Amino acid sequence: MHKLLRQVDENGERYLMLVFYCFIVFVIVVEVLRRFVLDFSSLWGEEAARYGFIYLGWVGASHGVKQRAHIRFDFLLHMLPPRWKGWVYLFGEACTLVFAGFALYWSFQTIATQIQFDALAPALRVSQVWFSAAVPLGFAMMTVRVLQSAWRDIRDLRAGREAYAGSLLFD
Repeated sequence: MHKLLRQVDENGERYLMLVFYCFIVFVIVVEVLRRFVLDFSSLWGEEAARYGFIYLGWVGASHGVKQRAHIRFDFLLHMLPPRWKGWVYLFGEACTLVFAGFALYWSFQTIATQIQFDALAPALRVSQVWFSAAVPLGFAMMTVRVLQSAWRDIRDLRAGREAYAGSLLFD
């Protein structure tokens, strides 16, 4: 069980992103073939691909938080002493946690409203809640990753190591 949890922690977002990406590509290819070969298209194809893309984006955001790969302006950060970088990262993580808390609260309010009024997706005719759940799921995953990053930064600060800078979007 411990090995499975470690595998999910290390690669969970990557596998989910792969699943959603393959789903999107499959649906779009099928819809293109149906439209141009069979001269017939469905209502559900575009909507299903759109919701798959939304989930892909939120899972990707969590992965970006884990890898510290989000777009950031860090030229000032490079001028700071190594120890201060950890404190700046911790401040950013605290701000992210506050923002995620507000976002989680309001996304659950949206879902509660959709449940109350039994909102349906227009073409798929299933509950809109399944698709709106991408937002709190994404923020919950990001919260876990921010807490992990904060713990890593605290350990680095205590040990006198330079904080993990993450991966660069462009070299």
